[in-house]
Parts: sequence; structure tokens; C-alpha cells
Amino acid sequence: MTALRAGIDIGGTKTEAVAVDPAGTVVHRVRRPTGFGADAVLASAVAAVEELAAGVQDADFASIGVGIPGAVDLATGRVDHAVNLGVTGLDLGGELGRRLGREVRVENDVNAAALGAFALLGLGPAQSMAYLNLGTGLAAGLVLEGRLWRGSRGVAGEIGHIPVDPSGPECACGQRGCLELTASGSGIARQWPTDDRKPVRALYAAADAGDPVAVAVRSRLVDNVAAAVRLLVLTVDVDDVVIGGGLASLGEVLLAEVRQVLGGWARGSEFLASLELPDRIDLVPGGMNAAAVGAALVGVADAGKGA
Repeated sequence: MTALRAGIDIGGTKTEAVAVDPAGTVVHRVRRPTGFGADAVLASAVAAVEELAAGVQDADFASIGVGIPGAVDLATGRVDHAVNLGVTGLDLGGELGRRLGREVRVENDVNAAALGAFALLGLGPAQSMAYLNLGTGLAAGLVLEGRLWRGSRGVAGEIGHIPVDPSGPECACGQRGCLELTASGSGIARQWPTDDRKPVRALYAAADAGDPVAVAVRSRLVDNVAAAVRLLVLTVDVDDVVIGGGLASLGEVLLAEVRQVLGGWARGSEFLASLELPDRIDLVPGGMNAAAVGAALVGVADAGKGA
């Protein structure tokens, strides 16, 4: 059978694994709950790969890659500060490699998702894309001319910690008024607490019903997502900004609102109008886990290399 690549996306609640053929087609996928703590995370990943292999006849994975939250040492596969997983100081690449009997490459989940989105959109090596992840926090992954750009210290794309309101509330990073405080799931939770299991949809429903606080929080969310798009284009001048993460589940509703804000800014600025920002944003393709697909690409020796 044609050699397949395995990609594993380890999230706070679930671990998803995909088998990808050389043409980039996902031929099988599995999903399992993610345990808490180093041992449970490792067990979840191993079980996902074993279940994935069992679902594909004569599977012999040519490579295995992992996307995971936290700070990742690309050379060693060590993971630190994956707080939601209860993981720090874990030699994830080495431990998984020993348990699975082959080399495992590890990447930060947002960077993996950026690679996956780039592939799912069918973009070519001459094109550039920013993946804007709107999840619990806010960050971006940059794929420039087909390759990940991490920066000199691995913090390229950490735009959630760019202050946009110096007199605003204190951020966990120690600064004040960071972009993440309004354009993320945690930012919404801070401004509009709710017990609803789908807080962002509940926020939108309340805003549609005329709740003044919800209307204000939604407005700040949309304005600052638009600001993140503008920031990415002005700093890196990518061809496309693709929105993903949990808040992207709002779909076309969020996309239309962000485009409306960008269009309003363009009407007041000939310079911004020339950038055609509303036409340069889109949603990550639905129905497929971009981080898992990107992790499969990470597993290939030369994939995603960059500064």
C-alpha cells in the first residue's frame, strides 16, 4: 500500500489523528478524548495512532507529526507550558517515538494548523498566508512562500500580545490592553460571563436580542478581529488571512461582520482601500481539522522548515 503520513492534533479536550496519502487526501481519521497530564496525553496520542493504523489496511506510516499547544522545542520535540493539558517539560517527540517505534516531529498547534489550512486551500509555493487562530487566546501562524515562518525566537505571529489599548486591563503576559483581551474566547468570557456551553453563540444571541452589554462586547470582538487582519497584512503583506479556531464556528456571520468593518475603514482611507482587505480574508475550510492535516505535513522531514 502507498505510504501514508499520520498527523495528530492534541487539544485540550480531544485528540484527533488523520492519515494522509501522498496527494494530500485524508483517507482516515479518528478522534479520542485527551487525558490530563503527561502520561494521559502520551497514552491518548499512542491510542489515536494505533486506532488510525487499524482503520487503514496494511498501514505503515512513512512519518508521524504532532501539533500541540504550548512552547515547542523543534529540535528535541520537548513541550513546555501546555497549561490546559497539564503538561510542561515533556519530551513528547522522544517519548512518542520510543512508544511508536519511529521518529515523531512536534510543532505548536497554531503553526500546524497554518500549514494544514495552506494545504487544504490548495495554495501554491509562491503564495503566502496568515492563519488567524481565534480560540481561547489569539495568535497567528505564518506560511510564507509555502513554508512556516517562526521568527528568530519562535514568536512570529504572537499578535494577541500586541497592546492596542495601553490603559486597558492587564493581560496575563504582563502588558495592558493586548489584542487578545477582546478578540478571543477568554476575552469574551472576561467581559460577558455565562454558564452556556456555547458562550460565543450565546453572546451573539443576546446581542441580537438587544442586550446592550452583549452588543458592546460583540462590537469590540469584531472590531479587533478586523484589527488583527489589518495588522497581519500591514506587517507581512500576505495574500490571504484565513480565520480558524473555536470562534470561527460562527462562520459566515463573523466573516461578514469583519468584512463590513474593514470596508468601513477603507471608505475613510484611500490607503486601506488600496489593500482590498475584505477580499483577502476567508474561513478555514470546514469539515476538516487543519491542525491534524498540518501535523501530518510537519512529520515530513523537510516540511514547514523556516526561520
